[in-house]
Amino acid sequence: MPHKGHEGTDGTDGADGVGGGGGELVVPMAWLYAEYIADELLRTGDLMPPTSFEFRAGRDALALTVFLSDTDGELSGIRVVSQLENWLSLTACDHPWQDWVRTRMADLTARAGGTPSPDLALAQDAWRWLEETELLATDLDAVPGGSTPADEDDGPKVWTPAWQLGLPLGHLAIHLF
Repeated sequence: MPHKGHEGTDGTDGADGVGGGGGELVVPMAWLYAEYIADELLRTGDLMPPTSFEFRAGRDALALTVFLSDTDGELSGIRVVSQLENWLSLTACDHPWQDWVRTRMADLTARAGGTPSPDLALAQDAWRWLEETELLATDLDAVPGGSTPADEDDGPKVWTPAWQLGLPLGHLAIHLF
């Protein structure tokens, strides 16, 4: 059926005003842009297949880092290169990234009042996935010397929260960029 142009920007039929309330469709551009930056960094690093769960974990961890570090509320393509050092420090293994994410999410949620923006809602979904999903990974604590075995599939495995795999992957991708 062809589009007749009667639909309002809030997804309602603009002709009768039902459910309209004057609202507009809000596109989560800040989150989508953060995801795009993270995706490009990971693809450039060519560290794992883009279809893998590990890639998703890295992309989500990096996107959260990019999104939550944007204290001005708008991501700018011009600032990406100037932010790399900041993102490196936030994703470093000695930085309490998980606590930082929780604090920033709580701050943004409190500022949002009752209803989070679409950007924040997507960030919350990504964070929930990173915290609740576990991926099977090589147990570096069980490997002598902490290095990976010659064949990764032969070494001991442990279920690891997705953020703990994604964060170092994102950090390495920034380095390789």
